[in-house]
Amino acid sequence: MAHNDAIWQETAALLPPVFDAFCDFEALPRHCAAWPLAEGHSGGGTQTCLLDVQHSLKTAAAHGRWHWPEQPIIFISDPHADAEGFLRSLAAAGVIRRSGQEPRHFCLTGFGQRARIVVGGDCLDKGPSNLDMLDALDALFDSGADVHLLAGNHDLRFMLAVQALTGARSPLTEHLFVRMGRKTVPLLREVWDRFRTPGQTDNLPDEAACRARIFPGPAWETEFPPLAAAHLSAAAITKELARLRNKQHQFDKEVAEAGMTMRMVYAAALMCRSLFLAPDGPYAWFYQRMNMIQQSGSLLFVHAGLDDAMCALLAEGGADAVNTRFRAEARQDPFAFYFGPVANLVRTKYRETDKHLSETGVKRLHAQGIKMVVQGHVNNHHGQRLLAKRGLLHLEGDVTLDRASRRSEGLAGIGVGATLIYPTGDIVGLSSDFPAAKHFHPERPVLDGAAA
Repeated sequence: MAHNDAIWQETAALLPPVFDAFCDFEALPRHCAAWPLAEGHSGGGTQTCLLDVQHSLKTAAAHGRWHWPEQPIIFISDPHADAEGFLRSLAAAGVIRRSGQEPRHFCLTGFGQRARIVVGGDCLDKGPSNLDMLDALDALFDSGADVHLLAGNHDLRFMLAVQALTGARSPLTEHLFVRMGRKTVPLLREVWDRFRTPGQTDNLPDEAACRARIFPGPAWETEFPPLAAAHLSAAAITKELARLRNKQHQFDKEVAEAGMTMRMVYAAALMCRSLFLAPDGPYAWFYQRMNMIQQSGSLLFVHAGLDDAMCALLAEGGADAVNTRFRAEARQDPFAFYFGPVANLVRTKYRETDKHLSETGVKRLHAQGIKMVVQGHVNNHHGQRLLAKRGLLHLEGDVTLDRASRRSEGLAGIGVGATLIYPTGDIVGLSSDFPAAKHFHPERPVLDGAAA
């Protein structure tokens, strides 16, 4: 699709100035190009993706015009314990001006004061520092920015793992710490190093007893299936049993590599309960401020995606009903919560094993004026992707920020990226892994694999 110079001069102004003397942003694109929908890195890689997007836009348009936010929205998702990637992304979006390299050394720009910042979940796990990431996020809240924090699956897995280990023991939950806690071992180590006090383990059981508390008991494999049948299919139960056998070995390996004993792990988990889950804990704000979804006009922000049950709840009570249900269920039954419809919002990839989103659910969303989901969870290597899933337009905003993921997936350096959404309806996907900022406007024609 051809674009004249006037159009691109206009869209170039959508990229705010960058204020960060502590980072080399040479790789960051400073011009816009039409969103390449039919290319594999930005859509489905086939003409089918383009046709699906066009069909989704046409279906949504039948339910009225788009409604855009009154202020710019900056969406950054999946920082995964990389404070530097997170801060660079905020700076690249023109939201902050950094004064140093520490997590709290920044202030809001004028644009940052006007914008809404949606953090799309998965602040925890992978590395290099969970606590630095939380300190940077806390400083963003303290700056007075309009910040909305969404839950991610890694964030909830950590919470549920700590609840399961430090709470009442049952066959439904006694495996959850090993099942969900392996990736949080580095966080446990960080907590141990920063917050331990002399004699921290003096009143704990010995190494063998702590190990027995952390791992499921010998009768777990026979006691778990009949209780789990109320929540999972037979195939899913079989998969859960097999997964746990593998994860027990992985957990031992992670603990050894972190230089920890099982007594240290158990002590750190108890510390995490006080730090994160006690109402007055220094990191209690992290879960207290967290929601499942955030709606702004025609846009619904969520970590992963939707199913029919959540579409029905949205249609009945709006975003507040979903977030209220999240708060009511998250601290009750860890197993039922994680495998239920609310937590599906942070887990789904629209697989057959996930809770289903059908045409009925999409129609309910369109009837409520919701035309596009903005999500994280699915990390990409060439910037943001725009595609239709189950007939609903989705913008995937996880651009692989954290260094651990980038090393394991063959990407260089620290990731930088943000999705900018303007009151004009202009949507810009900014990423250091793509040579241009991708530009899309849902109310303009989409032709030949490119979006205006």
